[in-house]
Amino acid sequence: MTYDRWYLLGEKRNELLALREVEQYGRDSFGDPDYVSIYGLAPREWYARGVRILGRTAVECTRDRLADRIGRDVATVTRAASAGSPLAIDLFAGSANTLHWMARHAGARHAIAFELDDAVFALTRANLSAMGLDVDLRHDSYEHGLTALGDTDADLLIVFVAPPWGRALDPESGLDLRRTQPPVADVVDTTTSVLGRHKLLFAVQIHETVDPASLAELTARFPWFATTIYDLNSPGQNAGLLLATHGWTPA
Repeated sequence: MTYDRWYLLGEKRNELLALREVEQYGRDSFGDPDYVSIYGLAPREWYARGVRILGRTAVECTRDRLADRIGRDVATVTRAASAGSPLAIDLFAGSANTLHWMARHAGARHAIAFELDDAVFALTRANLSAMGLDVDLRHDSYEHGLTALGDTDADLLIVFVAPPWGRALDPESGLDLRRTQPPVADVVDTTTSVLGRHKLLFAVQIHETVDPASLAELTARFPWFATTIYDLNSPGQNAGLLLATHGWTPA
């Protein structure tokens, strides 16, 4: 079992990590003690500010270099929508780092995140407060949270979709979007059923290798989509992004 898998599945999964453990994870897995940089700060900096994370968050969170790239690409498509007051939503918040960067680059007037897990919610709420970040974190499932949003006058809703991958990532066939927890297509269908009257921009986190059938089933739902792979890690360890629209098409 590699060091990152030990953190994800082993005894540290649901425990707070000391700074040395966060840095050791980055050093052993990626050759970089500052790998788990979030909220614009290196680990030693955010730790000094009172930010704390669980072992699984160290593995699962979207670090700054990736979240920044995602945010910039989301902003590019947002500008094509000529949206003056976009609303950014993260359906599976975790650390909410991706939402932070996405809302920042896209100029979102408001950022809302849903997190159902008790421990992750409590830590992320404390972390956002310690960092002074303007994210409306709600202790709720994405299904109920979307329904509870009510009417909004935002002219574009940016929806980040990154459910836990679990066993959806196969070393040979890649990421099967039908096996995430919950399946990505189910998340998209639920979102469009609740918010379909609005212009939507979905930002779905993917892997550099994706099961083609699962990707085709998902993208068939959209009038426009584009994929990007971020060459930030070693081959086989890179994340990507599927951007897709509902109710409009970029000019």
